[in-house]
Amino acid sequence: MKVAVVTYGTEGDTRPLAALCRALIDAGHEARILADASTLTSAAALGVPASPLTGDIKRALMPGEALSNVVGGKTNFSNTARALAEIANANTMPWMRETLDAARGCDALIVSALASFVGLSVAECLGIPAIGAGMIPITPTADFASPFLPPGKLPAWLNRSSHRFVNAMLWRAFRKATNAARASVCGLPARERVWTEHPILYGVSPSLLPQPRDWPPQARICGQWRPQGAREWSAPKALADFLAAGEAPIYIGFGSMAGFDRRKLGEALIGAIGGRRALFYPGWSGMDGNALPSNFHVVGDTPHEWLFPRTSMVIHHGGAGTSHSAARAGVPSIVVPFAADQFFWADRLAKYGVAPAAVRGKRLSALGLARAIDFASRAEVRTRAAAIGAAMAQEDGLGEAVRMIESIARAGSRAGLVGLSC
Repeated sequence: MKVAVVTYGTEGDTRPLAALCRALIDAGHEARILADASTLTSAAALGVPASPLTGDIKRALMPGEALSNVVGGKTNFSNTARALAEIANANTMPWMRETLDAARGCDALIVSALASFVGLSVAECLGIPAIGAGMIPITPTADFASPFLPPGKLPAWLNRSSHRFVNAMLWRAFRKATNAARASVCGLPARERVWTEHPILYGVSPSLLPQPRDWPPQARICGQWRPQGAREWSAPKALADFLAAGEAPIYIGFGSMAGFDRRKLGEALIGAIGGRRALFYPGWSGMDGNALPSNFHVVGDTPHEWLFPRTSMVIHHGGAGTSHSAARAGVPSIVVPFAADQFFWADRLAKYGVAPAAVRGKRLSALGLARAIDFASRAEVRTRAAAIGAAMAQEDGLGEAVRMIESIARAGSRAGLVGLSC
């Protein structure tokens, strides 16, 4: 079986799909991932064939650019949708061409994040199954509201409607550019409504988000998609020495987040950590690790599954991947969300008692963060975190996803899907 995967977003979007590609390759299939060039490091490390898509997501997160206004400014769904659409719509035409070229001869096309509508259109053109994939549950359900909306603000009876509303609004923002590319690149007619019938797989742990009972059979919670091989990873001597020199440190990292007030965030972190041992990962933040006191050790890209079990707690932005990795490591989280679904994952971790209530990134203070650290230090919180980690260790998210993809591709072959000779 030959599969192409197309996604567009930050490293948190690309990394689990690179892991999925590696799992497909290990199962005897061919797989290639298309994503933003700056996010393909994990694919290279895993030996996954990759092609860059047009665009620069890292630049979009820099001060004054589309996504930085969401991270550092006023957060609401309308602003988020406009920022995402601005990035996607500027690149839809080249993405459609690049994806069409990569997907020729494939048995299935896996689509995700900002490139989803492009991928769905290309699969339609080629007459191959399209499989949605991601870490944000967007399939309508009565169990919880859309992850793009603030948790706890809607009455439960509006949960299902909130998903439909958000999905429709996103399609509305992307529709004009998508239809123009469908016509120009694929010779496809304009599409009026958002796709709803294709299968969609989630690299999400059922220990954090159980499979909703009202989901259709083509939507599946598989379990976390995490890169393998961290056991063979060797820590730099400076990191190994720091870890060996004292008690387990607090990890601090905000992944691909940028555009916030670095000075204010740095002051809050230093004030809250005090004299505790801490690891700091700058990520894309642009924060200067050299300005931190000596009890902070700055780290580069380090496998979460290797590092997090060696920490006492993880302070992070609430990205789906980092939230899962902290939970799987069996350590408490402190979530400092800035935008989009980060508030949703902060809420999920708090519901399970392995994190305090979210400490909003735009209102961060040393006092508020210090209180959160006190919560995460409690024995009962650590016990609950260890139990969640033990449960997640029994899951086989990648194996489940590979089996589902194989089944979907076989069904598509039997159905004899016909493309438009694109």
